[in-house]
Amino acid sequence: MNEMLSNATKNILGLQLPTDPRWVDLAAMDLGAILTDHAYCEQKAALTCISLIQRYSDFEKLVFELAPIVTEEWGHFRLVLNELKKRNLALGKQRKDEYVNQLIAFQKKGGREEERMLDQLLTMALVEARSCERFKRLSEGLEDEYMRNFYRRFMESEAGHYTLFIDLAETYFDKEKVRIRWKEWLAYEAEIVPNLVVRGDRIH
Repeated sequence: MNEMLSNATKNILGLQLPTDPRWVDLAAMDLGAILTDHAYCEQKAALTCISLIQRYSDFEKLVFELAPIVTEEWGHFRLVLNELKKRNLALGKQRKDEYVNQLIAFQKKGGREEERMLDQLLTMALVEARSCERFKRLSEGLEDEYMRNFYRRFMESEAGHYTLFIDLAETYFDKEKVRIRWKEWLAYEAEIVPNLVVRGDRIH
């Protein structure tokens, strides 16, 4: 079964490694903690899209494609926030996202602006792909049927976002260049994931 999930992860999202199966069990032990981290992930996704729109305002397709994503991500933030409220839980403090911080460290610094733009789009694609994979795990591995359905909706949304960021990259850059750099990103992610502590209070 794990091998089948691993192959599905590679085929659908390109990810080289599946999430450690222990993660879902750890997350299930404290859904309040994972919901808090999830809320902040959605908030940061919305803010990052706003930042990309501001920085690359001359790129019309990017602006018009990301504008509704801002609304969607903020809507997701509100959904998770409401779920916390239903459970009489406070939002809590934002936690350090070591996974995303290590991805940012791999982005090209200096050099040409177009290379930095490409890396920012691919970073977002990778974050969305991994989030999709994590939500799929929750939608299949949690015992609570309500929460399985709750996360299935997010899984489907993240898959669309991943595709959008890849499409934007291929819109503005040579497809072969995007393919090569994307393979580099996937290889890098496969190196860092095994070295991250498996924590049930983190989406990533």
